[in-house]
Amino acid sequence: MRQIDRDVVQRAVEILRGGGLVAYPTDTVYGLAALPANDEAVARLFEAKRRDPNQPTPLLIDDAGRVETLVADVPQSARLLMAAFWPGALTIVLTTSSSFHSNAVGKTVGLRVPDHPLPRELCRLLDSPITGTSANVADGPEPLSADDVCEQLGDAVDLVIAEERNEGRRPGDRPSTVVDCTVSPPRILRHGAIEEADVLRVLETGDSEAG
Repeated sequence: MRQIDRDVVQRAVEILRGGGLVAYPTDTVYGLAALPANDEAVARLFEAKRRDPNQPTPLLIDDAGRVETLVADVPQSARLLMAAFWPGALTIVLTTSSSFHSNAVGKTVGLRVPDHPLPRELCRLLDSPITGTSANVADGPEPLSADDVCEQLGDAVDLVIAEERNEGRRPGDRPSTVVDCTVSPPRILRHGAIEEADVLRVLETGDSEAG
C-alpha cells in the first residue's frame, strides 16, 4: 500500500481551501485539483491548462456514496459499473444535479473514485470532490511524473505532489476509460485503462440478470 505523507496532504488541503491548484498522482496519470465550488480556482485551472472553459472537467470523489449528492439520477448501468470498477480507472458520466454548482462541469459530470489513497484522502478531508483533469496543457502529453507536470504547467500550480515510489513515475500510462451513462445503452466516450470488452461484459451481465 502506498504511504501518504500527512504533512504534504494537510498542506495540499490548505492550498485547495485557499483557492489554489494542486497536482497529485493517481492510479492513472497526474491530476490537477481545484475545489469545484470555487469559481476563481476553477478559472485558474482552465487558464493553467489553456483549456476551453466550455469543456467540463471530471471530478474525483472518495467514495461511491457521494455520487447521489452530485447527480440527478443514478441509472442501474452506472451502479453496475461502480460496483465492478471503483475504485479504479473508470470515469462515469451522469446528469449533474441542479443543486450542485460548479463552473468545472456542465449539464453532465464525469465522476471517478481513483484507486489511489492520496486523492481520496484529499476529498475526504475537504468533504468535497476535487477536479480530476490531467495535470497538463490542453492536448499536451499525458503527465506521468511530477517532472512532466512542472515542465508543462510550471508556476501555474501551487503544489506538485510527487509519487515517492518508482522515482515519481506512475505505473499506469493511460487515462481512465470514460463511459456515458446518461444514454441507454451506455456509450464509451474515451478508451483508456479499462478495456471496452470488460465494460461491456459487466453491462451485458447486468442486463441478463435483470431479464
